[in-house]
Amino acid sequence: MKKILLFAISSLFFLACGGDDDPVVPQEPVPSPTQLSSLTLESQSIQNGTEVDAATTTQLLLTYNMDVSIAANADIALNGSRLTAKSNGHSVEIPLTLQDGTNYTLRIPKGAVTARSDASMKALAFTLSFKTTAKETTPSGPSNPNISPTPLTASTESARRLYSYFLEQYGKKTISSVMANVNWNNDCAEKVYKLTGKYPAMNCYDFIHICSSAPDSWINYENTKPVTDWVYAGGLVQLMWHFNVPKSEGSTDYAFYTEGNNFKPSRALTDGTWEHKWFYDQMDKVVNILLKLQEAGIAATWRPFHEAAGNATYKQQAAWTTSWFWWGIEGAEVYKRLWHAMYDYFQQKGVRNLIWVWTTQNYNGNSNHYNADADWYPGDQYVDIVARDLYGYNGSKNFQEFTEIQKRYPNKMVVLGECGLDGNSGTEAARPADFWQAGALWGHFMVWCQQNQGSTDTMCSDNWWRAAMSSQYVITRDEVPNLR
Repeated sequence: MKKILLFAISSLFFLACGGDDDPVVPQEPVPSPTQLSSLTLESQSIQNGTEVDAATTTQLLLTYNMDVSIAANADIALNGSRLTAKSNGHSVEIPLTLQDGTNYTLRIPKGAVTARSDASMKALAFTLSFKTTAKETTPSGPSNPNISPTPLTASTESARRLYSYFLEQYGKKTISSVMANVNWNNDCAEKVYKLTGKYPAMNCYDFIHICSSAPDSWINYENTKPVTDWVYAGGLVQLMWHFNVPKSEGSTDYAFYTEGNNFKPSRALTDGTWEHKWFYDQMDKVVNILLKLQEAGIAATWRPFHEAAGNATYKQQAAWTTSWFWWGIEGAEVYKRLWHAMYDYFQQKGVRNLIWVWTTQNYNGNSNHYNADADWYPGDQYVDIVARDLYGYNGSKNFQEFTEIQKRYPNKMVVLGECGLDGNSGTEAARPADFWQAGALWGHFMVWCQQNQGSTDTMCSDNWWRAAMSSQYVITRDEVPNLR
């Protein structure tokens, strides 16, 4: 009976598998995680010892034999700098920011990559060595990996893009700018365009008259149309402040120079004084305008309290060896407190669209007679860019200044805050091609106004402007991308 039953069962199995139907193909069993003996690397997007293009190689992709996770605090590093990796199924994605002509070593320690289903299953240590293609650049720029890729406090999108643009161009070309006739207008920029057919990339506005600003006055900073018009036409914005103060309590005679001025920065920092009230009232006026620009999506460089040391660093002190602006009259320590007070107050008020620029005197052009003004520097945590103001300097002197400043402040971009004719000697400023070819690779230059040099009403002649705006080393407004 058992034999008959077995025969019947086997016959039914034969009939079920026979006939015209496709044969059943046995399926390979899928191993469970416990059946996999180890977590292993199966492929990588960059091979060991290869050469890659820095511009197009933005990620390393590693593929493993099972779903993976990245261990907390995994020390994945490229040339010693820690990277942040992301797991995605069987893959590990590691973003890369590479420079041309550089050798790289990427290290992933054992245990940095683990099996998602079992964290005790760890991938072996991984090391990858590769290099990027060297590309010729003309001229070679002052590229410095120590310069921060982001600004200190400028957190609006437009401010971050502006800073990134400065950094991207640094050492490649110099960005052109002109002073706005110490006023709230674009007049000088328009005159440069009329002369050369091109606008400077930037226009610099001064809050010098904020104490006189009113809707019915000759100047009204509340009307931001000059700035917005400039930005919407493609221009970049610089802002500075010749901070006018009353020469004495209750006076309507305002000044920013020290001569005949009783306004003291230490008292501006002291509660209960009339100087303190004026200091903060005027800052509130400026903050109001800055927030209006911020709301409009406009960012700017910000250069307050410039040239603070004046002649105070002269080695042989005399009656004239003082700071020429009131904000430096009581020395370096009080000056730095003043800078910090403004910086902190602006942050407290929500100003997030400024890139902070400090102006060094750097021996005031003569290291034989002047000390450096490094003691006046507010600190890396308070400054994004370091500037220098030079008048009548030729190419070689520009180079000397540039290299000295860059060496002293290696973590900052260095720019030419002001330039133009030397009023004492009558010597014109070096043309951009001259200072650039000499090696002074200023991030930008700004020509001062009000000297009636030719048709532009600036401190540079018509021939200077023609040469500058046609130079291969100079960025004009039409070349600036949309950064808003």
